[in-house]
Amino acid sequence: MDQNLYVVIMAGGIGTRFWPYSRNAKPKQFLDVLNSGKTLVQSTYERYLPLCPPENILIVTHEEHSDLVREQLPMVKPDQIILEPMRKNTATCIAYAANRIFARNPEAVMIASPSDHLILNEKEFLTTLQKAADQARAQDKLITLGITPTRPETGYGYIQFLEGKSSLKKVKTFTEKPALALAKTFIESGDFVWNSGIFVWGVRAILKSFGQYLPELAEAFEEIRPSFFTPDERALVAQVYAQTKNISIDYGVMEKADNVYVALGNFTWSDLGSWASLHEASARNADNNMINGQALTYDTRNSLILGPPDKLVVTQGLNGYLVGVFDNVVIICEKDKEDMFRRYVNDLKARPDGTNYL
Repeated sequence: MDQNLYVVIMAGGIGTRFWPYSRNAKPKQFLDVLNSGKTLVQSTYERYLPLCPPENILIVTHEEHSDLVREQLPMVKPDQIILEPMRKNTATCIAYAANRIFARNPEAVMIASPSDHLILNEKEFLTTLQKAADQARAQDKLITLGITPTRPETGYGYIQFLEGKSSLKKVKTFTEKPALALAKTFIESGDFVWNSGIFVWGVRAILKSFGQYLPELAEAFEEIRPSFFTPDERALVAQVYAQTKNISIDYGVMEKADNVYVALGNFTWSDLGSWASLHEASARNADNNMINGQALTYDTRNSLILGPPDKLVVTQGLNGYLVGVFDNVVIICEKDKEDMFRRYVNDLKARPDGTNYL
């Protein structure tokens, strides 16, 4: 078991695209989205146990969800839970975690992973990660996992890599959510992979990159590093978060750095980032419907029908829809209109009673 390997599970999002199932009080990472008997964060935690000591797995979440983490991961010790005072995207989240790990172990290698992805072929996944971690020990590379595309998906980011004999490829370009025609071109070219959002690097390497590309963020955390694991940490971290930019690690560092590599993975992966991706990842009946709950369907296909066990959902004449009954919200909409879910949530925020439904 590698004592120098750490896993940081990022569990701070609110899952807007999974509203109204995912709510502010209980976002999707704390839900059994796949009806597997485990929440997504529980599955993610268990996935990484073979790689490192359990005490080296850290969970980063918003402070309002600390009780959910303790409830769902009771084996995790308090100092393994890193609480964010506000949401400032993945760059700040990773900077905080990397500084905290560095304070304990400057030679550490860090895996940063979302908490809400689906990964099958886990043996292949872990083998790919271990090889990437071995490459990261020299503290000179920033590595991301790339997934072999199976279709011209427009909802994912793409990484173009330079050819070489090694399975670790130098990154040439990043492209976020291309149009369909461009996505098809990427697939045909053979030198593009999906960006999984899973990263591997030495903590010294990523902290050096923060210093180069996000120097204000780097300096802010470096100044408060002596307070880590003391009673002063929480208040000082809140000050840092209040003054930092909301920026992703991709935009803030990975797209600017010249030492970025992609480790090619050949396992089944989904970011479960939308109702459409959940539909694709789930078991479906002969009409290509994913049903969870009590339902009668007539001339309904390619849809998700979701509801509590004590309510019957009846549908007729639907193709490609989400029909869901979630607490105080009933939703009926086209499942592929991913951008609309942000609009629904934003419109609710503008209503006086909107917080009752968020």
